[in-house]
Amino acid sequence: MATSNDIKKGLCIEYSNDIFKVIEFLHVKPGKGPAFVRTKLKSVTNGKVIDNTFSAGHKIDEVKVITRKFQYLYDDENGFHFMNNEDFSQLYLDKEMIENSNLMKAGEEVTIILKEADETPLSAELPQSVYLEVVEADPGVKGNTATNALKNAIVETGARVMVPLFIEAGDKIKVSTEDGSYLERVKE
Repeated sequence: MATSNDIKKGLCIEYSNDIFKVIEFLHVKPGKGPAFVRTKLKSVTNGKVIDNTFSAGHKIDEVKVITRKFQYLYDDENGFHFMNNEDFSQLYLDKEMIENSNLMKAGEEVTIILKEADETPLSAELPQSVYLEVVEADPGVKGNTATNALKNAIVETGARVMVPLFIEAGDKIKVSTEDGSYLERVKE
C-alpha cells in the first residue's frame, strides 16, 4: 500500500469507490502545521475532475494499470469498437468513457487504460491533437480582422470547431483533443 508521499502525475488510485488518475499534485510544507499533498484527480470511469488534499503519510490504494494502443474501427448507437494493434482482438467501450469522441475518425490510434488484474477497460485517451479536414465553413465577415475573429467550421467527423476567418472547406487543420480548439492549418 502506497502513501501520499508516493503520489506522482499519472498515478491511478482507488478513492471514494472509484478509480482516479492524478493530473496535478503539489507537496506543501507550511511553516505552521503538518505537511500535505494537494491533488487534482480525474475519474477514469466518468471523466469528472475533483480537487483533494491528502495529509502527509496518508495511505492510498494504488491501482495497477496497463496502457495499450488500439485502433478505432467504428461506432454504433451505444459505443465504440476498437482493435488491439498487437493481437487484433476487438474491444468495446461505452460512449461516456471517451472525452471529445466527436474528434475520432476511423483508423485513429487511441491509448486505452486497462486494469492490470482483470484487463477491464477503464478509459481511453486520444492523442494530444488530430488532423481533420474541414467539410463546411461559415463565410467570414470582411473587415473583422483587427482581432482574432473566429467562425464555425464542421470537420469530417461532424464536430464543430471555431477556426480563423481564412480557413475554408477542404483545408486540413490540427485540432486539440483536450478542448476541441483549433491549433493550426496543416500544409500538405
